[in-house]
Amino acid sequence: MEADRLETASPNPRQRHPVSWLKFCRDTALLAYQSLGVVYGDLSTSPLYVYKSTFVGNLHHSQSEEAILGVLSLIFWTITLIPLLKYVFILLSADDNGEGGTFALYSLLCRHARVGLLPNQQAADEELSAYKYGHSSHGVRMSQLKTFLEKHTKLRTALLLVVLFGACMVIGDGVLVPAISVLSSMSGLQVRAKNLYDGSLYRCSGEVVILACVLLVGLFALQHYGTQKVAFMFAPIVILWLLSIGSIGIYNIIVWNPRVYRALSPYYVYKFFEITGKDGWTSLGGVLLCITGTEAMFADLGHFTPVSIRVAFIGVIYPCLVLQYMGQAAFLSKNLSNIPTSFYNSIPSKISTGLLGYDSASFLLILTHSCVIISTEPVFWPVFVIATLAAIVASQAVISATFSIIKQCHALGCFPRVKIVHTSSWIRGQIYIPEVNWILMVLCIAVTVGFQDTTLIGNAFGIAFMSVIFVTTWLMAIVIIFIWQKRIILAFAFLLFFGSIESFYLSATVMKVPQGGWVPIVLSGVFMLVMYTWHYGTRKKYLFDLQNKVSMKWILDLGPSLGIARVPGIGLIYSELVTGVPAIFSHFVTNLPAFHRVLIFVCIKSVPVPYVSDEERYLVGRIGPKEYRMYRCIVRYGYKDVQKDSDDFEDRLIISIAEFIRMEADDSQSSSYESTYDGRMAVVGTQARSSLSLVPYEQDEAMQSTSSKPPTLQSLQSLHGRESPQPNKRVRFELPEGHMDLTVKDELMDLIEAKDAGVAYVMGHSKIKARKRSSFFKKLAIDIGYSFLRKNCRGPSVALNIPHISLIEVGMIYYV
Repeated sequence: MEADRLETASPNPRQRHPVSWLKFCRDTALLAYQSLGVVYGDLSTSPLYVYKSTFVGNLHHSQSEEAILGVLSLIFWTITLIPLLKYVFILLSADDNGEGGTFALYSLLCRHARVGLLPNQQAADEELSAYKYGHSSHGVRMSQLKTFLEKHTKLRTALLLVVLFGACMVIGDGVLVPAISVLSSMSGLQVRAKNLYDGSLYRCSGEVVILACVLLVGLFALQHYGTQKVAFMFAPIVILWLLSIGSIGIYNIIVWNPRVYRALSPYYVYKFFEITGKDGWTSLGGVLLCITGTEAMFADLGHFTPVSIRVAFIGVIYPCLVLQYMGQAAFLSKNLSNIPTSFYNSIPSKISTGLLGYDSASFLLILTHSCVIISTEPVFWPVFVIATLAAIVASQAVISATFSIIKQCHALGCFPRVKIVHTSSWIRGQIYIPEVNWILMVLCIAVTVGFQDTTLIGNAFGIAFMSVIFVTTWLMAIVIIFIWQKRIILAFAFLLFFGSIESFYLSATVMKVPQGGWVPIVLSGVFMLVMYTWHYGTRKKYLFDLQNKVSMKWILDLGPSLGIARVPGIGLIYSELVTGVPAIFSHFVTNLPAFHRVLIFVCIKSVPVPYVSDEERYLVGRIGPKEYRMYRCIVRYGYKDVQKDSDDFEDRLIISIAEFIRMEADDSQSSSYESTYDGRMAVVGTQARSSLSLVPYEQDEAMQSTSSKPPTLQSLQSLHGRESPQPNKRVRFELPEGHMDLTVKDELMDLIEAKDAGVAYVMGHSKIKARKRSSFFKKLAIDIGYSFLRKNCRGPSVALNIPHISLIEVGMIYYV
């Protein structure tokens, strides 16, 4: 990007900045190479099943050279208009600080128009460096549209449902892509069984399905290792695959039908529908499979740059795919009977049918004589192996994308708490979710065994894919108005042009619902019900906390002791509130009138930005006067941030509060404070200059004897430390030498002594119930749906990696 700016500033950048220009070109080429193995795995394997999925049903009886050329023309213009024009030239410019995908567009709208349903927005969030789209000016009409959208909760709910629907369809892709890719690549064995042994095409289908299931089990079983261990293999595999299919395409064009280039004219699209009529329209559900995986260009934008993705698509992907589809069409125009197995039959072969003369076409016999086949057919088997590897790469990419989309749904408050494992210490964003992985594996194997046919799986895949890009088109039209601030007529033209094309394809896929298209609808319906139920319950619980928070007047009337006994130590009170004192605090002190000397109200909050830097993660403030020793700390994470278990959260929190005390005393950064009901809050970076110094030490017997903790507690903690496989590193805080204000020194000493005495974590153990006068659907959602999800998902203490020995849970019943 630096070179981009230099090129704009200089009329001749190669002369003035030759090093920067060369570095930019080198980095772009490297990223373009890497993107081939991550972004384009699914898109590059689509030639395996497009023609077979297109010529089904009544169109199967309308096979002719004109129909073949018409399908080729449809494929060419579909690839040109949607991936090339819409995604490469338009959508890649709508990034959210380098991130792409459906949630990136939604996060832009949440920041700009405040369309989120959870009322926890703060003015300090808009000061984040990643919040760059939040301060633009508006026209009068745009302001009116923004106000209209913000005032109507039903419109915001509808927008959320649209985004969740797109997310659920992406999860459906995570089930269908591995099934159709692996099964399509394995179908090459069936083709050889037919050609070599003159058997039936589906004679070995059972064995092929078993082999595909074995590959799928192995693929999902290896997910916990992370993609970084095998990522270096992905790009070479896809490049070999693309070169293979491109070369085969050129060969077939020259040998079978050099005049196939005529089909690039849109006139053949008209001729196709004139010949086929309604059957041609229903066949669009197979044609659209040629662009499956296009969404990955936008969704995986965070790992690459728009320039690198454009270079890879325009320079490699687009020409290789066009040549392959032209080659298949040239072959099929002279071999109409080979449409069901068009790809593998179009591979050049020197073996004629019946050459080996075997009577049986069993799967084991094929494997027994594989060495003979390989030695006599130097083209087919290398392509078969590369196709299988490319199918695995495509499956891996969509599985990783599914993990990412579920992580984003969780950050949005729309998915139950699950275990998220960060699989790479140096590649940002690579995660693994065990529960989701095994659910995807079971569903994928069920689809493979249940259908055993790539045509039926392709019908389901088409509906899922078209729904995702259709949702993206609508969100992009809104982004053009609110974020890019273009004229409404331009957004309408974008929506009308691309929406019409996608609606035409989507209407054709709807006709395939009885033939397998019901699978993504059922899957998305189940996942969407889970997501919206969780979001609905979470929102109702937050509103209850907001309405029942403890008033500041009540706290001030209690005095510095809060009307209770203040014992040594630090109490971390977890709450979802960003302002006010939660009801669990008053509930606790009412039943047990004692609390720690230092109280810190902690809120783990997700903000609508991709990532939050460590320097901006902590927002710290004070509750009440200084002598109360009550603080608030809001820990902010982006929707792609991952909370690592290795983070020394407790020590970072203490450092942030100490830095806040110093900043408050100096009053040198008053502009960064946010005025709230409780007091002032400031952004405190973990790398900022601290008023404390950290001295790591190992706790030995001498230090245990001088500790202020009771002997019983020391023995319990030492026992817990021996049982814990990886105990947290213990640190000791010391005040720096030099002059310091007396009140600041006393407050910091209280903080240090409280830390040495121990830290306790206080969390609410809540039970959510609907009020008696609530409607039947609300009772069903809260009492059954949300309660069931809360009981069966990971607990908040486990998700936040809170030590069990220091946890205090406060039971409460929420009537929402």
